[in-house]
Amino acid sequence: MANKITEEIIEYVSILAKLELTGEEKEQARRDMSNMLDYIDLMGELDTTGIEPMTHVFPVQNVFREDVETNGNGSQQTLQNAPEQKDNMFKVPRIFD
Repeated sequence: MANKITEEIIEYVSILAKLELTGEEKEQARRDMSNMLDYIDLMGELDTTGIEPMTHVFPVQNVFREDVETNGNGSQQTLQNAPEQKDNMFKVPRIFD
């Protein structure tokens, strides 16, 4: 395939990624990027006529349930555990002056 990854491209990508690459690592990155682009080109050659586009590999369905109250308002029971309370709320020490 004709994907030419130059040293300038590798340098630019390494700057964006904030990576310091050795010469050997730059060469490996160049080969890897070139292989990825070649694979993408290969995928582009596939005949996808009649294949419906999909947004997800697995069938996705709404997994949310109705928001219903199941255990009632337990505020009075909760406040029974409070060392101090005021106006149906926990009373806590002041932390700011």
